[in-house]
Amino acid sequence: MSTGIIFDIKKFAIHDGPGLRTTVFLKGCPLDCWACHNPEGKEARVNLFVREDRCTFCRDCLDVCEPEAISLDANMLRVDRSLCTTCGLCTDVCLPGALAIVGRKVTVEEVVKEVERDTVFYDQSGGGVTFSGGEPLSQPDFLLELMRECKERDISVAVDTSGQAPLELVKTVSELADLFLYDLKLVDAKRHEEFTGSSNEEILTNLTWVARNGPPVVVRVPLFAGVNDDDENISKLGEFVAGLPNRPSIDLLPYHRAGIDKYMRLGHGYRMADAVPPSDETVVAVTQKLRTYGLTVSVRGDFNGNE
Repeated sequence: MSTGIIFDIKKFAIHDGPGLRTTVFLKGCPLDCWACHNPEGKEARVNLFVREDRCTFCRDCLDVCEPEAISLDANMLRVDRSLCTTCGLCTDVCLPGALAIVGRKVTVEEVVKEVERDTVFYDQSGGGVTFSGGEPLSQPDFLLELMRECKERDISVAVDTSGQAPLELVKTVSELADLFLYDLKLVDAKRHEEFTGSSNEEILTNLTWVARNGPPVVVRVPLFAGVNDDDENISKLGEFVAGLPNRPSIDLLPYHRAGIDKYMRLGHGYRMADAVPPSDETVVAVTQKLRTYGLTVSVRGDFNGNE
């Protein structure tokens, strides 16, 4: 069986498709979104998480780090990531948990066994498994084998994707998927490239094909204040989705700051440090605007206002 790299398996997920779900997060993504809430999923390899506040200065990690990537500088834990090989020896001896490896290599069989444990909850709630990321389509062989094994066990399969992948792969995935959760940040090509580092031409082409030929699709829109919540983008979004075959529904996902600490732990800068979640009034206004295009719109995640 194929092997792949994942960074988490989330049980009893309620925002990743209908019913109770098990969400499997695959590592690797072709986009470089400014406000990715899973930055540990960007690279298709294991990463080292550093929690400096947990360090007790025991120096055990220094003794086992052969490339000498770790140092204690002015009573602060430092890691030279250009030297770190992510071998994991330092995490084995770090009892306080200041150092941790994120990501692990697994077989299809291991993942499917974990997913199967929750079958009774899928049956009762109409749920299933959701493959997310990162970008699950960035590990195509691993993903396809996972999907086939789940389908053989009558487990409903959803794929949470940015759509940044070859159309032929999207077509193959659509033959096995029961649902696409299709992320769409921006419709304007220039603004999309600025915010994600990539053109959205392939994304929009694939979404159009899936809406016409694939399983049901829900367009998921992460909503960022000052980035894509303006009237121009919302109007373009409404026009585009309303013009798609079978007119998919939209899930709005208001931005939250819960993932910022992950950037620090990975040694990465955060390009939206001053960003704030969209106000409840903005979320309501965007919802109402999109509904004027005849679209079914829901708000997922934390939201305190009234639709």
